[in-house]
Amino acid sequence: MRTEMGKISKSLWPKVVVKKWLNIQSGGDECQSDYAINDETDERRKSCSDEDYYMIVPKDFSGWLKEAATAGGIKPSKIMPETPPPANELDLRMFVGTWNVGGRSPHEGLNLKDWLRSPTPADIYVLGFQEIVPLNAGNVLGPEDNEPAAKWLSLIRKALNNGSNAAELERQGSQKPRVSFSDLISMEDQLGMEDFEKLVNLNSNSSEDGSPSPTSMSGSPRRGRFCLAASKQMVGLFLCVWVRADLYQHITNLKISCVGRGIMGYLGNKGSISISMKLYETSFCFVCTHLTSGEKEGDEIRRNSDVAEILKRTRFSQSFSDYLRRTSFSPRSCRDPRQPLPPETILDHDKIIWLGDLNYRLAVGSGDTQELLKKNDWQALLEKDQLMLEQKAGRVFKGWKEGKIFFAPTYKYLPDSDDYVAQISNSKEKRRNPAWCDRILWKGDGVKQIWYSRGESRFSDHRPVYSIFSVQINLTNKLISTAKSCLPRFSAKSSLSSGCVAKVQAEEMLVMPRAQSCINATSGF
Repeated sequence: MRTEMGKISKSLWPKVVVKKWLNIQSGGDECQSDYAINDETDERRKSCSDEDYYMIVPKDFSGWLKEAATAGGIKPSKIMPETPPPANELDLRMFVGTWNVGGRSPHEGLNLKDWLRSPTPADIYVLGFQEIVPLNAGNVLGPEDNEPAAKWLSLIRKALNNGSNAAELERQGSQKPRVSFSDLISMEDQLGMEDFEKLVNLNSNSSEDGSPSPTSMSGSPRRGRFCLAASKQMVGLFLCVWVRADLYQHITNLKISCVGRGIMGYLGNKGSISISMKLYETSFCFVCTHLTSGEKEGDEIRRNSDVAEILKRTRFSQSFSDYLRRTSFSPRSCRDPRQPLPPETILDHDKIIWLGDLNYRLAVGSGDTQELLKKNDWQALLEKDQLMLEQKAGRVFKGWKEGKIFFAPTYKYLPDSDDYVAQISNSKEKRRNPAWCDRILWKGDGVKQIWYSRGESRFSDHRPVYSIFSVQINLTNKLISTAKSCLPRFSAKSSLSSGCVAKVQAEEMLVMPRAQSCINATSGF
């Protein structure tokens, strides 16, 4: 298959490059899914009661969660026993993971359990990858090499759904994670004496017998089969969303948008893939990014610019049916002006998750980095973290949240080693100071992070990062105010052409998509 691709690419490269530059879309731009994408909203079918999937937290669970959160990477806070959500809301667990795999294609025996383990069963998995193919000229300018993506999907499906593997994943996820002694010492100042002693006891007990946590799996909602809701590749970037099979029927308005920020600020060796979807009546946007690399002074400004451009250029095209739901061609009536239009930009969504290799490094001039690294003094090193400094100054991700980091820097390791490149003086690799390049941020109400940690796979020079969120889902529609006049209506002269009917497909945002320019051309839009 790879040989055939090589033969074809020589004759088709000029066409492929032109398509990538001019945003001429083809069938290959459509996202993959286990289901045919239907833009229409079907009547909701209730295959199981909502109560079956509420996360009712026992009285003794809050203490364990407080301890496990500390061990896993987030600062504990006062956790009250949860009560069942209102009848019009649903509480779900969402696993979010990001991993730069260094251009390596996965082998069949690659174990994803360490990365996909979860302290509580998840209902949604959002997994983003960077550099699933080498970022060379052939992959950046030529046809998409989708073989590695297919391998990753196969491994993920097997890890989530393969009977014994899934059971093992749950068993491992319910175990108490261990924390190194140096990490415990670094946490002492962050915690009260009582919490610190409790964490030490938790860590020592788990090292002795590896017993599972007090939350038995029998008290948790059952894990159903997971289905691929959507996946998309742009050169080395790859994003996939998996949901419980019974949740998929409640997903609508599934759309994808890609923004290239690589060569000349437009090609896809760097940039973003964004997946927009609506689950019940709550809109989500998942943004997987690979930002500008480099640790020279001023490189952080380029990364800030990448974020701003991604927010600006990401657009989810509106289909003709989207407008028909709210408007009528009749000049005297409105069908339902209170019905909100689907989100068009990233910030239009109710809940947003931003994940990926953001490439923010330690501030230039951090002369004591090596000494702090030897001491495993992560909190002192984090004071030099560019992302935190830039965010605190209001230059990027203003209003976004990130959990407290207690884990070690995720980059840059020697291949198949636990040693950082910077620690090995005779290394032939490029010397890179360790940094927390791989991050997960979020924005929106009804999102609570309960876990933030990293995996320990040696597969690449990055360590994978993952987070668990509790998300509140609205089951009932929130209608917008109708105090203003009815929405503008299409006339026969200004109706959308057939070429403007949006499909659920990726938009490599090199130029304004055709659907959007047609919409802008209509009166009143």
